[in-house]
Amino acid sequence: MGKVLSALYLFYAALIFILLMFIALPFVLLATALLAPATGKRVGMFFLRCWAWGFSLTTFFWVKTTNKHLINREVPHIYVGNHGSYLDAIAVCISVPQYFSPLGKIEMAKVPVFGWIYKRIVVMIDRSSKESRERSVAALKRDIANGQSILIFPEGTMNKSDAPLSEFYDGAFKIAIETQTPLMPFVMINNKKLLPRVHPLKAHPGLLTTVFITPVDVKGLQLEDLAMLKQKVYTLMEEAILKYS
Repeated sequence: MGKVLSALYLFYAALIFILLMFIALPFVLLATALLAPATGKRVGMFFLRCWAWGFSLTTFFWVKTTNKHLINREVPHIYVGNHGSYLDAIAVCISVPQYFSPLGKIEMAKVPVFGWIYKRIVVMIDRSSKESRERSVAALKRDIANGQSILIFPEGTMNKSDAPLSEFYDGAFKIAIETQTPLMPFVMINNKKLLPRVHPLKAHPGLLTTVFITPVDVKGLQLEDLAMLKQKVYTLMEEAILKYS
């Protein structure tokens, strides 16, 4: 009986997801088509936040955010967080207080409706292509130079294991050093329990908590410090997941 109810709930959530996407789609398309690229992206992100709030309230996947006061909204940041569920997209749209450019896998652009919006908001990367990786890094650096924050999941893909975190890629930390942009680590608690990637039929409503951790200053760091910086952020995030879970 539990699996049947979970399947019905998952079907309901999927319908809400699609319905709200269709509502947000024309606004995002118009904003990104008619306005200057940076402005259009910011306006598009506003409508995505409306979509995320609507989805959260109607599906009872509630999002709570703590420690926003740690973020200096006057300067751009590189947001780095854990990735364990499809709910993460909802959580970051609601929780991150600054406008940001997210880095995402190019495969997601193939998803109907969602993909149309995704291509206009997300800096896409094909990790199997060196040229794609270089283009995405250049685009993210341009956004930072224009005063825009960016968001990267350093695990690269969803963590399907029982470990708090998967191994981190270098990208976010290399960009932080090269642009001297502070890192803003955060963790999402309970995301994998509410909508598991491996067992989606165990989905159920509940509270997802986004916890911002202390900002990590990179001023003066060189590329030879990359491994140290990556390990420092990994440890901060791992400790936070274990503390708040």
